[in-house]
Amino acid sequence: MHERAGQPAQPQDLIDVDAVIGAYYDLEPDVNDPAQMVAFGTSGHRGSSLDHAFNEAHIVATTAAIVEYRRDQGFDGPLFIGRDTHALSEPAWRTALEVLAAAEVHTYTDARDSFTPTPSVSHAILKANGAGTPGGVRLSGVGLADGIVVTPSHNPPRDGGFKYNPPHGGPADSDATSWIANRANEILKTGWRSIPRAPHPLETDFVEKFDFLPSYVDSLVDVVDVEAIKGAGVSIGADPLGGASVDYWAAIAERYGLNLTVVNEKVDPAWSFMTLDWDGKIRMDCSSPYAMASLRKVMEGATAPYDIATGNDADSDRHGIVTPDGLMNPNHYLAVAIEYLFTHREGWGPDCAVGKTLVSSALIDRVVAGMGRKLVEVPVGFKHFVPGLLDGSVGFGGEESAGASFLRKDGTVWTTDKDGIIAALLASEILAVTGKTPSKLHEEQVSRYGASAYERVDAPATKEEKAKLAALSPSDVTADKLAGQDIMDRLVKAPGNNAAIGGLKVTTEDAWFAARPSGTEDIYKIYAESFKGSEHLKLVQEEAKQVVSAALGKA
Repeated sequence: MHERAGQPAQPQDLIDVDAVIGAYYDLEPDVNDPAQMVAFGTSGHRGSSLDHAFNEAHIVATTAAIVEYRRDQGFDGPLFIGRDTHALSEPAWRTALEVLAAAEVHTYTDARDSFTPTPSVSHAILKANGAGTPGGVRLSGVGLADGIVVTPSHNPPRDGGFKYNPPHGGPADSDATSWIANRANEILKTGWRSIPRAPHPLETDFVEKFDFLPSYVDSLVDVVDVEAIKGAGVSIGADPLGGASVDYWAAIAERYGLNLTVVNEKVDPAWSFMTLDWDGKIRMDCSSPYAMASLRKVMEGATAPYDIATGNDADSDRHGIVTPDGLMNPNHYLAVAIEYLFTHREGWGPDCAVGKTLVSSALIDRVVAGMGRKLVEVPVGFKHFVPGLLDGSVGFGGEESAGASFLRKDGTVWTTDKDGIIAALLASEILAVTGKTPSKLHEEQVSRYGASAYERVDAPATKEEKAKLAALSPSDVTADKLAGQDIMDRLVKAPGNNAAIGGLKVTTEDAWFAARPSGTEDIYKIYAESFKGSEHLKLVQEEAKQVVSAALGKA
């Protein structure tokens, strides 16, 4: 824990914005260094221009690869492109437009020449492909739309990010991202400067303006009960944390007549107004009590100015919920949101299931069982929720990292990417309809299902050990007990879709742990939870390391 975690950033904590942007154009990757090549994680390619990992060369090559991919797949409709407020997002957006225009890809960019949240891009793609119409979303045929979002999400200000969303509107699956990354790296090696680029893309016939904001905001009535929020007079404080949702929250307040205040309207690519995260870095993580320290302070005590306060990260795909009781743990809010939605959405059929990542709290499992609903447990990565959200078989998909989306009131798809705006608005709907804050409803859930202790810790691992961890089989786990309880399951594939976890999950009656290798560091992540208290959780964590070490042949 950094000694200034949760305290305001100081000048020495800020990036030199000009240097970061200058490095984007001036530095090139070393094609012999894997750390400097294109690599798509669960949310696209990310890196810093200062590290030769997110530069003009990467974006030219990646965009060119996307052009080839969509052409090979027969996606010949418009491509929607959005960007967030990171310093590298605008130059990368401009580079992408140059490549797209030269390739004669019909591209839609924001009509306000401004920032576009990830959920707004997903919503636009789906709407273009038929969402909200009697025929539903089309995933084959002519004229299919897809999209690009230029964002590293909640990453520090020095980083940039670039992700591709195919016609289903959600994050591309590994087949697509692997092909795009491999082709992009081929282009980097063979000569990215040979890729055609239009010097003035906004002046070509291939780039048009699109009203992302009204298209999204005007449709919110289909997914959230904004009339209930207005009628109850819920007082809302929305903090965009300097991200892409800043204009959206103001528009939502005006469009629906809500008692909503945009707490902070500042947009600063250095994020000088932020408080430092746990490790002393500026990070727009709206689920972190340290990054959210300013909003938490506003809501402290009996004189809190708002009934509900919310935060979003830079591209608005994550949510943070603050009540007068404090910042809610993301797992706790997911459990409350799930129970509320599945008891207040008559348009969702009785077979509509709940989706969660396998490292999310088991409190969700107990809540879902209590409602008699089906649970669909998938690996980490929102892409795993896309099929269920598309066909309406999954009403809600949520991640422990404060990412979620859910269906429209009529049971049809809203977005297939994480939507921090509707998740934040839902907190006010819950208060308006039930008369109780989500934090109070969480207390009621605890009284019914028990309180749990949950934490993620990291442990060192070599590249070889990480590869072995990702390829484990259940038989590699020889232990039969965990923290005094019989082991019930040893999972290397998610029960919800039989997809590989890329690691291991071990469960007992009252506890579980999951171990996954990091994609960027020489560590593996251990997620663990116990319904027998914090001391039992520590025992689970220690024994989890022993179980994994034994499976890796280290013990």
